[in-house]
Amino acid sequence: MFDPSLAGRLTFQHQAPTKPPLPPGQHNLGLFEPRDYVLVVPEGIDATGPTPLMIMFHGGGGSAEKIMPVMKTHAENNKFLLLVPQSFMPTWDIVIAGNGPDRERLDIALNEVASRFALDPTHFAFAGHSDGGSYSLSNGLCNGDLVTHILAFSAGFMTPLHQEGAPHIFIAHGSKDEQTPVETAGRAHATRLKNAGYDVTYIEYDGPHKSQPHIVAVAVKYFLNYPPANRQQPEAS
Repeated sequence: MFDPSLAGRLTFQHQAPTKPPLPPGQHNLGLFEPRDYVLVVPEGIDATGPTPLMIMFHGGGGSAEKIMPVMKTHAENNKFLLLVPQSFMPTWDIVIAGNGPDRERLDIALNEVASRFALDPTHFAFAGHSDGGSYSLSNGLCNGDLVTHILAFSAGFMTPLHQEGAPHIFIAHGSKDEQTPVETAGRAHATRLKNAGYDVTYIEYDGPHKSQPHIVAVAVKYFLNYPPANRQQPEAS
């Protein structure tokens, strides 16, 4: 029998909190040694009400410390939880040999966060840059019944081994990317996903393989405000 975890399927399900919430600030979750996961808790959120969650995956050879500044201020200003995983190896398992320890660790961390905060099932994002963007695309599509938004920055590849649900997808790629050429990465990913029927927003900017603050700001607004609440749904046939 096929093991869905090998395709990147998470076992996590939304649940009611059973532990006290963590106070505002930046917290190591104390789940893994070394390369623990980090959670940013903004001031002023209601731990018992539905709170948006973004999971931000770092690039190859990266860390939580390196990627966190890209999104931390946005989380604090916009009142969403920011979970920053760290890969078990120098980069994510799907880049090296397929889904394994990183999928397992992510399940553990998500259950820990959900045990302390009521998460908003309509705002649950996978985001990432470079290899982290590739992880977001590949495993976000695999868990699209859970992941509502995928924010992929400079993602080099996309290898969904299973597709579930219909997440909203934001792809941004630099036209001068020297590591993952836009023709075979950003443009190709957007075209492939649109042809498959996904709701895709694609932004191409004049820049290299580097995080762009103004593009990140647009992506955050997309996560929090798209689709519009008053957008009409298609009528059933």
